[in-house]
Amino acid sequence: MGTVSLWSPRGLRSVPRTLLSFRLGKQCLSAQLSSSCPLGGSIRTGTAQSCGGQERRPVRVGCASGFWGDTAAAVPQLVHGGKLDFLVFDYLSEITMSLLTAAKSKSPDMGYAPDFVHTAMAPFLKDIHKKGIRVISNAGGTNPQACATALQEVLKKADLDLKIAVITGDDLMAEKDTLRAAGITDLESRKPFPDTINSMHAYLGARPISRALDLGADIVVTGRCVDSSVVLGPLIHWFGWKRDDFDLLAAGSLAGHLIECGAQCTGGIFTDWRAVPDWHNIGFPVVECSSNGQFILSKPPNTGGLVSFGTAAEQMVYEIGDPQRYLLPDVTCDFSHVSIIEIPGADGGAVTINQAKGSPPTKLYKVCATYFDGFRATAVCPVGGPYAAEKGRRTAESIVKRTRLMFQQLGFEDYSGVSIQVLGAEDTYGLHATKREDGGPREAVVWLAVHHRQKKALELFSREIAAAGTGMAPGLTAVVGGRPKVSPVLKPFFFLHPKKNIKIDIFMNGEHIETFQEDETFTTDADVAEKEHLEEDGLKDLPSGPFTYRLEELAYTRSGDKGNSANIGVIARHPLYYPYIKRALTAQVIEEYFQHLIRKENSDETVVTRFTLPGINGLNFVLRNSLGGGGIASLRSDPQGKSYGQMLLDLKIKNVPDLKSLVD
Repeated sequence: MGTVSLWSPRGLRSVPRTLLSFRLGKQCLSAQLSSSCPLGGSIRTGTAQSCGGQERRPVRVGCASGFWGDTAAAVPQLVHGGKLDFLVFDYLSEITMSLLTAAKSKSPDMGYAPDFVHTAMAPFLKDIHKKGIRVISNAGGTNPQACATALQEVLKKADLDLKIAVITGDDLMAEKDTLRAAGITDLESRKPFPDTINSMHAYLGARPISRALDLGADIVVTGRCVDSSVVLGPLIHWFGWKRDDFDLLAAGSLAGHLIECGAQCTGGIFTDWRAVPDWHNIGFPVVECSSNGQFILSKPPNTGGLVSFGTAAEQMVYEIGDPQRYLLPDVTCDFSHVSIIEIPGADGGAVTINQAKGSPPTKLYKVCATYFDGFRATAVCPVGGPYAAEKGRRTAESIVKRTRLMFQQLGFEDYSGVSIQVLGAEDTYGLHATKREDGGPREAVVWLAVHHRQKKALELFSREIAAAGTGMAPGLTAVVGGRPKVSPVLKPFFFLHPKKNIKIDIFMNGEHIETFQEDETFTTDADVAEKEHLEEDGLKDLPSGPFTYRLEELAYTRSGDKGNSANIGVIARHPLYYPYIKRALTAQVIEEYFQHLIRKENSDETVVTRFTLPGINGLNFVLRNSLGGGGIASLRSDPQGKSYGQMLLDLKIKNVPDLKSLVD
């Protein structure tokens, strides 16, 4: 297959072409390409594909934000060191949409992420314009037109004339009554359509973004869309990928999925966090994508962080369900056999990724609605001294008892939810908490969260917290943030909606220029429901032995959330470990391990499903009804399951051979 010459400050390195997994099909056209490389120089290849569109050089896309509130340090490093064609920002999550909905209800000019306008764009607009970088962001949230208006003001002050495209159509609140009459139910719980709907937004796809770029947009602002579409849209525009180029669309979606959370794929929240240097200057991700769907993941030179097999594999399994049926508006993705190969010698690390497969998408958009469901308040109180955990727990229980008595006297109903956790006593670990015989920690933090249908009841609760400092346990040092704030609870409600019923409009600099028509020619009505992957052949014949390993010694883990479900990805550190991990970590084992966090409607209910990713020697577990409602509806200290993967690292895999000697 030949070699690829990698230029770097260390000199010329020849790497086997098979290592970079360049796949040359019969329809490939020969061309000499030279493009920027993560090693600080260039990658020179002798071939390029023309698949589904005009032949063009590889394109570089960098992501400067993984959520609303991400660091402002990402933009300058990517603009000045990323050699980018496109700069993208992902700001939205279900929690963020709830917050933006609340902001818009208070002021019709809000509802978008102001950080995008004033922190990310305003200081760097002239540099972005000078370098010819085009920008795509879902910072529009629930009010993309207001976001564009604010951005126009910034452009005017900078004396720049750029085209801002706005994509609308995701907001379905105008159809609220029709949808209620249609008998819509929640995808997971099957609960009926709520009466207190507060917002409804469809997850739009990448093609409206690519169309806006086709029409000459310099900046594209969207409302709710699939996170990865802010990357897939530019790739469709750049390469001209067609609607039935499913493998290419899946590859582009994977590129977007990997970088959509910013530094999470460049060493952020990595299992081996000690191996990740310079968190203060962590590099944000860049993907260099070719027309054949193969891409390289890297970061700007001279930045901290790490790009490796482990960091990329962890991000790939983040917040997905069935990896063989990852449903997106533009394509149904199969990531189960994706390969991730490290490029040796890269400054800060780089990996090449391919083998994503795609099939037709469905005719439906996923919709996330939010509905009002009472109020919540959370008190966080540090406690010091001997028996801190015991003192903290008794304090929290006493506050609840006192306020319940006051509720009875005032005619209020009882709390509809109470969560007491003593952080430092390992309450979140349940039965797996480390038992201490010396009285427990001498420092702890009380987490007391409550839910009630009446705001006045929680205002009373909020006033009663401080009294614990003089009338209950010694050592309570503060109420973090002062008197607890009473805030409305917005719960998520997910359902599917026909694409043909959604009208998507594209505006340019405030003027409507086109209504985007969704083409259902290449969609499917096939059943794409998640199905557990068994693949148990040969596992019973694995040899046993006297050794025991903590899971962390054999695997990486990463966990996340979707609504009230959590997922935990587990990736073997070596292929020889994989069958032993797969034999040990069944769905039943995971359900028993997290039984203290999972809520079942009945004892026979299946709440944990296991999926396999043999391409990266990985497993993915989906734990339904495991987040206490999820998002801002949950009263737990970890409402998004971020710690679940970390908790699983302590699980012991017993009665196995000396696995470490197999790979030494």
